[in-house]
Amino acid sequence: MVIYHLSTECYPVAKVGGLADVVGALPKYQNKIKGIDAKVVMPWYNKSFVHDHEFDIVFDGFIHQAENMLQVQVMKEKTNALGFELYMVKVPGLLDRDNPYGYQDESFQFLAFQHGVLHWLSAMEIRPDVLHCHDYHTGLVPFMIQNCPEFQFLKGVKTIGTIHNGEYQGMMSWNMAKYMPSFDSYKWGLMDWNGYINPLASMIKCSDAFTTVSEGYLEELFISFRGLESLVRQEFGKAYGIINGIDTEVWDPETDPMLDFNFSIKNAVAQKKKNKEKLCKEYGLKPELPLFAFIGRFATEKGADLLPDVVWKSIKQSYGALNIMILGSGNSYIENKLKEYEYTYTNFALDLGYKEYLSHKIYASADFLLMPSRVEPCGLNQMYSMRYGTVPVVRYTGGLRDTVEDISTGGAGLNFTYPGVDDIVHAMNRAIAIYNQKGVMEDLIHANMNFDFAWEKSAEKYIALYNN
Repeated sequence: MVIYHLSTECYPVAKVGGLADVVGALPKYQNKIKGIDAKVVMPWYNKSFVHDHEFDIVFDGFIHQAENMLQVQVMKEKTNALGFELYMVKVPGLLDRDNPYGYQDESFQFLAFQHGVLHWLSAMEIRPDVLHCHDYHTGLVPFMIQNCPEFQFLKGVKTIGTIHNGEYQGMMSWNMAKYMPSFDSYKWGLMDWNGYINPLASMIKCSDAFTTVSEGYLEELFISFRGLESLVRQEFGKAYGIINGIDTEVWDPETDPMLDFNFSIKNAVAQKKKNKEKLCKEYGLKPELPLFAFIGRFATEKGADLLPDVVWKSIKQSYGALNIMILGSGNSYIENKLKEYEYTYTNFALDLGYKEYLSHKIYASADFLLMPSRVEPCGLNQMYSMRYGTVPVVRYTGGLRDTVEDISTGGAGLNFTYPGVDDIVHAMNRAIAIYNQKGVMEDLIHANMNFDFAWEKSAEKYIALYNN
């Protein structure tokens, strides 16, 4: 069975969030299953990965967006260094940039990517068994292969759509329709939602099946989905919740080259302490105090807008008996407020931006990981933290409630139900009390490291879905 994963992100080529981690790992683990040939197709980016690896040009052609004729090049990485065939689509002026997102003409970019991929497959008569489309950036592919005459060769190819984050749907004006490949105009309703082209809605309508990245998130979409609640209820018969896994080869504290001190479950307590001491020394924190960490984008869906008040209130209530470290970037107001606290509190550390190596060090050093998410389709950070013996302190929502059970009911984490400052600080106070019970804390480190979040089970569930 041949599967093509279509995505705008793939770790380690280009990463903004969890989408990259999933697409960089799922096909690798699928390829370990007999009879499966999974590949990844993504846009070309001006990133170090593409300059450090050799590529062959396997296709060179042209597509039209209205009056514009665009060159499309498809390049294949020569060595399958990621554990699967990687193809990158380059369109000069659109798909040749430094980053996946943040441009004024994103709609043109994503249309060119989808059009270019399907033009390449059709022109070269490559007919996969499954096209697996990730998020709205590839959400029009299921519609296109069924309703665009240009892609008649691909008609009938099975399509799976995965919703990694339903907060982003890619809505655009119907004026953009002229930049698409020609389609059967009477089928326009398959792309429409409330008077706009909505790629995510179209993916749900037109794919043979669609998935969310956790069962809990699928349940939540029925009642809260940015206006698509009725659609997901209507199409529930082809909806599946499949929890993400993590790449346990990349995220392995015993072999992780980014750590100062590697460790296994046998020596985790001692080695985590060494990592913590080194990190605290580097950032001027006190290693004898519990270390809370937040890693992620400064977005309201992540609860990041609460962080400044959480920092202030938790330090005040504990009389400074904790450390807090934040790694992330995004909203400028949040960044500036946290910068103020960096100079105000000696037990608060801030590192703006995203640094992959530093995230690994933090997971290996921190005692507790904060995830105050308002929306969390799956969440990978809590799985990384658990893998590294760090106790997750999470809001009980989406994938977080599927993966983190509170210590009070036999789990190894801490839950809170409302995304508010008081609830978060209360959970942190519970964590401090646990930290001061040495035996309990050590048991939690071991319990978290014993959880198995490897991709194997989830990869098999996807294969079963493809076979259905």
